[in-house]
Amino acid sequence: MKTTFPQLLLKHAAERPADAAIREKEYGIWQTWSWKDAATSVQQLACGLLALGFRRGQNLALIGDNRPHLYMGMVAVQCVGGVPIPLYQDAVASEMAFVIEDAEVQFFFAENQEQVDKLLEVRETVPSIAHIIYDDPRGLRNYDQPGLISTAQLMALGAEWAAKHPDALSKEMAQIRPDDISVILYTSGTTGKPKGVCLTHSAFIASAQGGVEVDRLGPSDNIISYLPPAWVGDHLFSVAQWLVAGFTINCPESASTVSIDLREIGPTYYFAPPRVFEGMLTSVSIRMEDAAPFKRWLYAKAMAHARRVGSNILDGKSVGALDRLLYQWYSLVIYGPLRNVLGLSRIRVAYTAGAAIGPDLFRFYRSIGINLKQLYGQTETCAYVCLQRDGQVDLNSVGHPAPGIELKIADSGEVLVKGVSVLKEYYKRPDATAEVIDAQGYFHTGDAGLIDASGQLRIIDRAKDVGKLKGGAMFAPNYIENKLKFFPQVKEAVCFGHDRDQVCAFINIDFEAVGNWAERQGLPYGGYVDLASKPQVLQLIADCVGQVNADLAGEPGMADTQVARFLVLHKELDPDDDELTRTRKVRRGFIAQKYAVLVDALYAGRKEQYIETQVKFEDGRTGSVSATLQILDAKIHASVKAAA
Repeated sequence: MKTTFPQLLLKHAAERPADAAIREKEYGIWQTWSWKDAATSVQQLACGLLALGFRRGQNLALIGDNRPHLYMGMVAVQCVGGVPIPLYQDAVASEMAFVIEDAEVQFFFAENQEQVDKLLEVRETVPSIAHIIYDDPRGLRNYDQPGLISTAQLMALGAEWAAKHPDALSKEMAQIRPDDISVILYTSGTTGKPKGVCLTHSAFIASAQGGVEVDRLGPSDNIISYLPPAWVGDHLFSVAQWLVAGFTINCPESASTVSIDLREIGPTYYFAPPRVFEGMLTSVSIRMEDAAPFKRWLYAKAMAHARRVGSNILDGKSVGALDRLLYQWYSLVIYGPLRNVLGLSRIRVAYTAGAAIGPDLFRFYRSIGINLKQLYGQTETCAYVCLQRDGQVDLNSVGHPAPGIELKIADSGEVLVKGVSVLKEYYKRPDATAEVIDAQGYFHTGDAGLIDASGQLRIIDRAKDVGKLKGGAMFAPNYIENKLKFFPQVKEAVCFGHDRDQVCAFINIDFEAVGNWAERQGLPYGGYVDLASKPQVLQLIADCVGQVNADLAGEPGMADTQVARFLVLHKELDPDDDELTRTRKVRRGFIAQKYAVLVDALYAGRKEQYIETQVKFEDGRTGSVSATLQILDAKIHASVKAAA
């Protein structure tokens, strides 16, 4: 049945008014909004917008962390026929300015003083910014700039306006159609300026319904909403599925308290990109390195057993009685406490999406009893193309097509998608829309993949990134990078090799993990640059690269793509320096251009290379960091020599 997000909210408010819709942790205490409370707040916010002059067809941008009023604000905008545009909360003023001008935004929802300050800075060059609604009043008492109003003031204004215009909001809501644009989400801009992806109520609701049916989600489920609201994944889970399934969403106190809040809430349904799961594994590895020798030995034994039988037990496959009994004992002493430390002890379903996840990382979580599955999609498809069903999880695939989705592979190997989740258009970009949606209605994903014998989709890499070495071997950089990032000491990796005779790599160390290791070795260091250049650290990373090469040497078609040479970068790759997108995807082309001197040094056989790099600080200042980087030869395994 076709419907809209405001109608779904009112339906829950009417059928289960007292049930918890949304919670927020503030000052250490969880505050709860029932479905009735949420509906009332949304209606007051919507009427407040009408009182300010907001009208059907206008866009409203929201910028902030995961907060109840931010999510309710999105629905309030939809109630009056407007379109919400969530922005990345860590975006700098210049990034925000592009979207604000492109989408002609006049109304804004800002979480706090930090975001208000950014918008006021942008207003100096983009005078169209007329109204800024702020949620947290701390620090804003003496601000007297025109157009500033708090959420509390807006809701009071809305209640007053509604009393004078009792039928106005219901008339506005009656005009909303399922095929209307419900949200504009801007792409991460990996290869250029971001584009506004226009997605309808019906597309997101159908996508949410498909996931709800597959995983039997309902009102009794709990999730924690902590991912950037501007990311399509959060919009699917924290908005669309929230309003379709009617479960409770929980907003953490801050980004730094997510792990604590996760353990308090004990969500039954969890969603995170691979980088979050990588970070969790890194924290576990650090703790185990600090543990007593007996505990480290027991953990190693338990994990070896989990790798052998854990996934089979989770999938309900046949496992010997002795192995099953041993697994249960390890669950009591190792796996169970580990899941509890991670905050995942009550998880029934967990998903990862947004980037490819390495099979080793995937296997780790499933082996300890966490039902982690892959979801495949893009911003243009509501993050909804393929789902992995229970009992059909293949570590190397992203699952079967989701309900309502049709897939095919083009002659070029590109994955094409048609179905309920496909975008309506790019905002004001008919040329870009025509480029990605063909005459048959298929969306061209830009991903290279294949459909295996069981009907599951396997993604090789971004089509533009897949290349070949001079010797003819296929080069899929993301596949190698994910293997490198499985090691807790490696935070980021960038591989090069297309049209080259060998693969070379940049490595970012994980400062926390490697710093912890250095302290246990009695190795002093004076910051990131110093630590990254230590000979002992370079050897540590060389060992990781060597293990990855050993894996590649044993895989069909991958032996020639072993990493031949590498260097450890002197700085972390950073979205503020345009090296990563706001969703932390590598901007490979930009990095290759920015660090061309290092790429040339890798392939020229040099042993070291000096570089000075411009960096941006959080307060807007710029500076530089310089170092002479050591370039190392990695251990190449015998299979490559034999192939040569």
